[in-house]
Amino acid sequence: MEFPIRVVIYLKKDDQIKNRTTKEMVTATFFAPYEKDVEPYIRIATGDYKDLIRERGKIDALYAMLESIAHELCHYQQWLEDKELEEEEAEEKGSQLVDEYAENIDSILDF
Repeated sequence: MEFPIRVVIYLKKDDQIKNRTTKEMVTATFFAPYEKDVEPYIRIATGDYKDLIRERGKIDALYAMLESIAHELCHYQQWLEDKELEEEEAEEKGSQLVDEYAENIDSILDF
């Protein structure tokens, strides 16, 4: 994945964060500015990580966090390409991205 415009990822200690557009409480958000000279950013709620470990185990809890990041990175890509921010596409591609990472983790760590 290329990042021609910097995107900062903020890891928040809360269980949920407020979506600034919809005012809903969510686990992750992507801020997509109208102009490309304003940096976008991602916020991920990580406060429930220990609960996720207890409920799902360490691997699945980590997968959930990585999947949230990957999902929002897919929104970043949509924004770069001036596409509509499409949830279904972000869910599908985000899961694929994490699965690909998991399949290649050994070769990544052997660098």
